[in-house]
Amino acid sequence: MKSHERQQRAIEKYADHITYSERYSDDQYEYRHVTLPKGLLKFIPDGILDEATWRSCGIRQSLGWEMYLRHQPEPHILLFKRDKDFDMNH
Repeated sequence: MKSHERQQRAIEKYADHITYSERYSDDQYEYRHVTLPKGLLKFIPDGILDEATWRSCGIRQSLGWEMYLRHQPEPHILLFKRDKDFDMNH
């Protein structure tokens, strides 16, 4: 089985097990973190992911979210932010 096929099967298997935190905010941004199942982690590129990449990995969020950090002690936890007033402006 090809690597891409293995990745697609893993995404299908684990997509329902991706968890999303409640949103929290400061004066400028709202934030949330996404926790990936560890079995999916080996198919996720290192570093900060652009929107097309994190969506292709099974992460589902509304528009405007930008990954800005990966929690280094736990690389399966991805941190996202977007402008606090994004929903009002779009």
